[in-house]
Order: sequence, then structure tokens, then C-alpha cells
Amino acid sequence: MEKKSIFAHIQEMETQMGQIHSDLGEMKLIMKELLEENHRLTLENEHLRKILKEALPAEEGLPLHEPPHDSMKPEHPSDVVGEGYDNLARLYHEGFHICNVYYGHLRMEGDCLFCLSFLNK
Repeated sequence: MEKKSIFAHIQEMETQMGQIHSDLGEMKLIMKELLEENHRLTLENEHLRKILKEALPAEEGLPLHEPPHDSMKPEHPSDVVGEGYDNLARLYHEGFHICNVYYGHLRMEGDCLFCLSFLNK
């Protein structure tokens, strides 16, 4: 090989190593995000299992797929509003966001001001 071709080859290898380094950095960021999401989902799964475990003994005698009865329909529209509010309050107390900002996400750090202001309306 000539001196010029050796130098060109070294520059080419250096460029490839830079690209590999860049790709490795991107892969590390993706891996970090996946690990964080996995941890969050694991915590949420444990929380949901706990809630399910607490709820099952109270409902053991009920069939799993019972069709809704007509007698269970609310008689007044105001009953629906009260029932919806109660459901949202229950979800919030079980540890989930009910605000429009984080709806459905697990609350990790105590009370949420958005959720509380929504409940107080």
C-alpha cells in the first residue's frame, strides 16, 4: 500500500468508529428509556395486583361475565353524575390520576393538585 492509501484507510476507519460511537450512545439512551418504562410498569402491575387481590374476596360469589340487568340502570340522570364522581374518587384513592393531564397513570409522588382541584369542582 502506498502512504496516501494507508492514510485514507485510517481516516475511513476513524469515521466508522465515530459512527459506531454515535450509534452506541443512541442505543444507551433507548435502553435507559426501556428500563425506566419497565420499572414503572412493574410498580403499576404490583399496585394493580394488590388492588385486585383486595377486591376479589368481596366478589367471590359473583359470576365473572354476568350481563347487566335493566334494574341496575339509573332512574335519574343525576344518579349517573354521582356514580361517575364516585368512580373517579375511587380511582384517585386507589392511586391513579383522574386529571386531564395524567389521566390513568399511576400516582407516584403523593397527591396531585390537578386531580384534587378536579374532585373539588
